[in-house]
Amino acid sequence: MSGEAATSGEAASSGEAASSGEAAKDLAEDYRGSGFGASLGCGKSPAVLVVDLARAYLVDGSPLRAPVEDAVAASVNLIEAGRAAGLPVLFTRVVLQPGGADGGLFARKVPALRVFEEGSPLGDFAEGAEPEPGETVVTKQYASAFHGTSLAATLTASGIDTLLICGLTTSGCIRATATDALQNGFRPLVVDEACGDRDRRLQEANLLDLQAKYADVLSLDQALTTIKTATSES
Repeated sequence: MSGEAATSGEAASSGEAASSGEAAKDLAEDYRGSGFGASLGCGKSPAVLVVDLARAYLVDGSPLRAPVEDAVAASVNLIEAGRAAGLPVLFTRVVLQPGGADGGLFARKVPALRVFEEGSPLGDFAEGAEPEPGETVVTKQYASAFHGTSLAATLTASGIDTLLICGLTTSGCIRATATDALQNGFRPLVVDEACGDRDRRLQEANLLDLQAKYADVLSLDQALTTIKTATSES
């Protein structure tokens, strides 16, 4: 590619990104002006919920491989902060029976989920993001961490009212889990940098919609401050 062509392509890409950013800003403002996007805030008893931080998203050759290394690193930061503050840290993972029979229509719609069949190393937790002894691990077969699991009962029994949500992927299991958290009476606080997806456009669109309708979307710094504040007030 010639220098002129490369420069032209870069300029076009930059222009598209700027245009997309402005459109997202305008949409967010439109939402707020129409009565969307009020703050839920943090309740009295928060916990960290780590959604599906699996090797399947990090290993080359996996059908679920995605550029989520930064999100995993930010999630580890959040996990460590939660533990240091004495907050409960809960994990979810997908485990399917051999053949994916218990995956139902979800596994039929997304055959790539077979990487989570029991015994597959791709279903293991990402390095550095493994649960510690005594931490809750919720096994699921569908996008939401609440669907068909004991998560809501576990949170209620523990007196937890707020979830700082991180993990993978934003347009799938993060979105479904945050939406169901709200519907089950728990405040979902989705941590932007600690969630990842196959494409930044998916990330931005879903976070914008979550913030408008179903969750508070926080930066990692805001989430860490929330943890410190919750600890100091307890």
